Amino acid sequence: QVQLVESGGALVQPGGSLRLSCAASGFTFSIYWMSWYRQAPGKERDMVATISNTGITTNYADSVKGRFTISRDNAKNTMYLQMNDLKPEDTAAYYCKLRMRGNDYWGQGTQVTVSS
Repeated sequence: QVQLVESGGALVQPGGSLRLSCAASGFTFSIYWMSWYRQAPGKERDMVATISNTGITTNYADSVKGRFTISRDNAKNTMYLQMNDLKPEDTAAYYCKLRMRGNDYWGQGTQVTVSS
């Protein structure tokens, strides 16, 4: 079965950096686009970044452009989100998402807290 496991979340000061990972299993990772989403308390879950199956095409939410970088290693069945210049408004639970055959699959999330 599909399994998505996020890791790398932490408490970090404003201006700091983190790298999140999403380890995937149970499906052919290399043929699917993948996404990162985030959800802050009391808010909707929003798309942060998307990456094509080859990693060539990426898209970002305006709020993270120039600060976050999405990438993937198909040999390791893993997707990453490099987050630089973190701001308090980046505080949220971060989730990886797979859309496969019309169904959405989510990981359990990893918490990122940006605070001094």
